[in-house]
Amino acid sequence: MSHSILSVKEKIGYGLGDAASHIVFDNVMLYLMFFYTDIFGIPAGFAGTMFLFARALDAVSDPLMGLAADRTRTRWGKFRPYVLFGAIPFGIICVITYSTPDLGLTGKMIYASVTYTLLTLLYTVVNIPYCALGGVITNDPTQRISLQSYRFVLATAGGMLSTVLMMPLVKLVGGTNQARGFQGGIAILSLVAIIMLALCFATTRERISDRTAPQGTMREDLRDIIHNDQWRIVGILTILNILAVSVRGGAMMYYVTYILGHPAIFALFLGTYSVGNLIGSALAKPVTDRFCKVAVFWWTNAALAVLSFAMFMVPMGANIIMFGFIFIIGVLHQMVTPIQWVMMSDTVDYGEWTNGKRLTGISFAGTLFVLKLGLALGGAIIGWVLAGAGYQAGGATQNSGTLASVIALFTLAPGICYLLSAIVAQRFYTLRTPMMNRILGELSQGIARK
Repeated sequence: MSHSILSVKEKIGYGLGDAASHIVFDNVMLYLMFFYTDIFGIPAGFAGTMFLFARALDAVSDPLMGLAADRTRTRWGKFRPYVLFGAIPFGIICVITYSTPDLGLTGKMIYASVTYTLLTLLYTVVNIPYCALGGVITNDPTQRISLQSYRFVLATAGGMLSTVLMMPLVKLVGGTNQARGFQGGIAILSLVAIIMLALCFATTRERISDRTAPQGTMREDLRDIIHNDQWRIVGILTILNILAVSVRGGAMMYYVTYILGHPAIFALFLGTYSVGNLIGSALAKPVTDRFCKVAVFWWTNAALAVLSFAMFMVPMGANIIMFGFIFIIGVLHQMVTPIQWVMMSDTVDYGEWTNGKRLTGISFAGTLFVLKLGLALGGAIIGWVLAGAGYQAGGATQNSGTLASVIALFTLAPGICYLLSAIVAQRFYTLRTPMMNRILGELSQGIARK
């Protein structure tokens, strides 16, 4: 087991890669549904269904990307080349997705479907190797937590850069023309993302190599990770946590507009949540230095569930109270996110320990697939619920059913996901600190259970 301490430069460099991804990921989560319904003019129900059906392609593309990355051999490593060479196409498709060509309704729906699908494919090309890269920079448990803490501080900063600045950029670039503003705003942010990905490539290094060359087919590799019981548990936790944050994030603009009643405070509301995220990311390392990361994970999810249910009881227009709630939730949610990604890396070590095969790329590909499935389900749920409640795009007011649906999406739905996540982690995830120390110690001696 390697105990070398990673430099701050490398930790920051690695984190810049996720900052770039979150410029797009968070923007899609918070704005794309609103962009489709209120700017591009696509029905909410169609947009929600489109988000979900795009995941059918991921069921094929994600494992293929993981398989390709596991078998890649270059002088730069297995995963870093994809981060570099996928950056420019990724930035270009972001701009194309937020474009509004003058088409009829059918043409708009086709255009949105094609460009959104391409966006998710390019996200796959960049993000699966990037996430797998974190598993081969170091296998020291303390350094892994530190690396992921830096990652999510910078990822949160990237998300803030994208989401908090997006509407000011829309106004600055487009003035009263929101369509032009969204396109110009994402173009500026995409350029920043491309630079960040290049810096990530330049400052990181792959240290953990396979003991044996990859063998077998994709089907055999998929079978092996599916048989990894702890990987399955992390997959469930991933989809629950991303559902919580994507439903709340996607409903946030509607909540601020129609429940708090002041759409002008959206940037401040989101900024408050994002500041909480920054603090939470920074707290992950010191908290897990003192307590078992798995215990921190499930207790924090339980607290998030309680807070989410309490938010449901807050009356409409209680803005100050809601600012307090969203700040605390931002802290707690982002404190467990780095822990969850370390748990993903741990399942790769566990898989190697149990069957002698290190499947970093395809393991993270599977996890990224369920993460994107959760993101798509979140968008679909919002679209279906709003459509079913009779949401009127751009309306100054909404009917009582729509208002009740927005409140439930912002509070109860995330609360249920957090509660289930706490239960699953506490009862079924077994890779606690003593177990991981044993696994890593035996792997360093060439011992595996196979």
